[in-house]
Formats: sequence, structure tokens, C-alpha cells
Amino acid sequence: MKDQTVLLERIEKALDQIRPYLSEDLGGVEVVKITSQGELQIRWLGNCEHCKMSEMTLKAGIENAIRERIPEIKAVIPIN
Repeated sequence: MKDQTVLLERIEKALDQIRPYLSEDLGGVEVVKITSQGELQIRWLGNCEHCKMSEMTLKAGIENAIRERIPEIKAVIPIN
């Protein structure tokens, strides 16, 4: 459980690098869960939920930030 808590803290720190840009457009992102396969499930919030640029933001922003800092995460998957 402690390892999971540390991993979540690292993920939140990585996402904190992206969140200011999302909030400029009244959007956001939250962690839903980390699967046993190393997939990070996220939920888009606010305007990001229906934005047509969300896929690009996911690939160019969130996945890069996560993979740079947390190589244990194999994929980032939005659930909404």
C-alpha cells in the first residue's frame, strides 16, 4: 500500500506540471486508478471532458510528463 501511495504522489506531482495549462481553458484532470498492468486511468474535468484537443493534450502533455518521471506507468487512459 505504501508503494501505491508513493506512486500516486509522484503521479500527482507530474500532473501538477500540466494542470495550470488545463485550468487556463477551465479544464482539468484527475487520477481514477492505477491498474495492476501499470495503466494510469484518468478522468478529464471541466472543458477538457468534451474538448476535441484532449487526445493531443493526452499524448503530448500528460503521457510525456508521466513517462518522463514515472517509467512504471505503461499507458495513460482517459475513462470519459
